[in-house]
Amino acid sequence: MTTPVDPVEIDDIGYVHGYSAHETRRLGDQADTLAALLHSGTAYPPGSKVLEVGCGVGAQTVHLVTGSPLAHFVAADISADSLAQARARVTAHAPGAQVEWLQANLFELPFPDAEFDHVFVCFVLEHLPAPGQALAALRRVLKPGGTLTVIEGDHGSPLFHPDSAYAHAAIDCQVQLQSTAGGNALIGRQLYPLVTGAGYEDVVVRPRTVYADRSRPALVNGFTRNTFIAMIESVREDALAAGLMTPSDWDRGITDLHRTAADDGTFHYTFFKAVAVNPGAAEE
Repeated sequence: MTTPVDPVEIDDIGYVHGYSAHETRRLGDQADTLAALLHSGTAYPPGSKVLEVGCGVGAQTVHLVTGSPLAHFVAADISADSLAQARARVTAHAPGAQVEWLQANLFELPFPDAEFDHVFVCFVLEHLPAPGQALAALRRVLKPGGTLTVIEGDHGSPLFHPDSAYAHAAIDCQVQLQSTAGGNALIGRQLYPLVTGAGYEDVVVRPRTVYADRSRPALVNGFTRNTFIAMIESVREDALAAGLMTPSDWDRGITDLHRTAADDGTFHYTFFKAVAVNPGAAEE
């Protein structure tokens, strides 16, 4: 039996990337660039009820509704501002989509048991102090036989050329800051034990890898520069304030990361996607 998490603790968790307009653009770039990679194999039948937990600014929601235009979605997030942006984004890109918007804590979802056919969770668990308990809580609103889909990254997975200890150190700053905020930027590799430990069955986890070089300019710009490096750059002030790197070492690390997006550079990153089945009602 796991210890219940105080919902207030979830409310207080800081989103390490921030809520700036720059971050909103970065999330959109990431979702659009990786849509085929991450959403391949995810499609919901007409009339099915799908809960997207932690929809944020709707960057993934757009691709969910595009891939399953006849499904009914409930997109939930704890931030009212993010929900407003999500609604505007989906309205602009898919005005006919069937989406209800809900501001809610995932531990206090206002639904009866077994309300949904499917649950979709993307880039959410990495920000939670108790991701396994969050997955267990979601079983309550998922029908027996319903599916769970979880997608997470792993910031310990980047491989790049030219290699650079300074670049790796800058990435590690983001990992440490996220850990301090209560999250886990290395969670991708842990999905299988997390999902199975939460009581799901038929769990399948597979890597979804991104590789970018000059022969794939859309990925160099959309992922290496505008998604990954932009994310690391955004924590500069926090990393320096925490004394994790000196300003000169940080700047060299960022310069070296940009070097991987040059004509003779390469960059590789691994996401992990889990699909599982709820065998029955969650334990009390």
